[in-house]
Amino acid sequence: MKINITSLDGADNGSIELNDDLFGLEPREDLIARMIRYQLAKRRAGTHAVKNRAEIARTGKKIYRQKGTGGARHGSARVPQFRGGGRAFGPQVRSHAHDLPKKVRALALRHALSAKARDGGIIVWDGASIDAPKTKGLLSSFEKLGFRSALIIDGAQVQENFALAASNIPNIDVLPVQGINVYDIIRREKLVLTRAAVDALEARFK
Repeated sequence: MKINITSLDGADNGSIELNDDLFGLEPREDLIARMIRYQLAKRRAGTHAVKNRAEIARTGKKIYRQKGTGGARHGSARVPQFRGGGRAFGPQVRSHAHDLPKKVRALALRHALSAKARDGGIIVWDGASIDAPKTKGLLSSFEKLGFRSALIIDGAQVQENFALAASNIPNIDVLPVQGINVYDIIRREKLVLTRAAVDALEARFK
C-alpha cells in the first residue's frame, strides 16, 4: 500500500510503501471491540464502595418486641429496609480488568491500523517538530490541514516543543510509538504517523 508523505505545512515529500500485514488486512470489528472493552475495563479505578449492614455505626439491638405491635417483625436497625441502614448488594472495591491474550491484543492493533487505512484516515508525515512551543501557530497549521480530531504518533520520543504546543488543543492526542493503542486510534478521525513511527511499527510486527 503506497501513501504520500507530507509535512506539517502540507508540502509533498515523496511517498512510502506501507506493509500490507499491518495496514492491508480486512478489519475485524469483533477484535477491535474486544480490545477497546479490555482497555476501558483496565483503566477503571474500581474504588466505588458502599457500607453494608456490618459497617453501619448503629445499634444492633432489636428495635421492639417480636409480638404484639401489629406491625412487621424487625430486628436490627442497621438492615437495608431502614433509612440510614446498610446497603444490600452494593458495589465494593475491586478490579474491573480482565485477561486478553497478548497475540489477540497485537492482532487487534493491526486490524485497527488496517481499518483506519481502509477509511483513508492515515496520514504520514516526514516528522513532527516545531521551532517554538506555541499553541497558536500549531493550531493554525492544523486548521489549514483540516484536522479536527487526530492522533499523532511520533517515534521513540515526541519533540518537547510539539508536545507542549499540542497539549492545549482539543481532540488532538500526541503519543510516542510505544503508546499507540486501539482505543485512541478508533476514537480519533485521523491517524498521523511520522516516518519514524512507521519504521518502528513495521519493526515491531516483523
